[in-house]
Amino acid sequence: MIDLRDGLLAVLSIGLGLTIGYVDSRPTWDDTGITAALLLLGAAIAAALSRRRPWLWALLIGAWVPLFEIGSSAGLVSLTGLAIAAIGAFGGYFLAKATGTEV
Repeated sequence: MIDLRDGLLAVLSIGLGLTIGYVDSRPTWDDTGITAALLLLGAAIAAALSRRRPWLWALLIGAWVPLFEIGSSAGLVSLTGLAIAAIGAFGGYFLAKATGTEV
């Protein structure tokens, strides 16, 4: 069951992922490092705040980059964005669990 906090966090995560995916798909954007850092940190923060379902936060934030770019010249390489978001989400989740801090 999703509580109100997770619902709001999901909406914010989708918005962040859409924004990152859209900006990354623009022909004038050529900074993969910033895209990767935003995916990693965004997913880590979302998973740490939720403290549940890190896979969900990785998908909500990281799936947009491949969805925007899979048909372009980037092709399947854009799936690395999803992998980076997954690393961030699971890292944030385990860090929050290990510290035992309650948000």
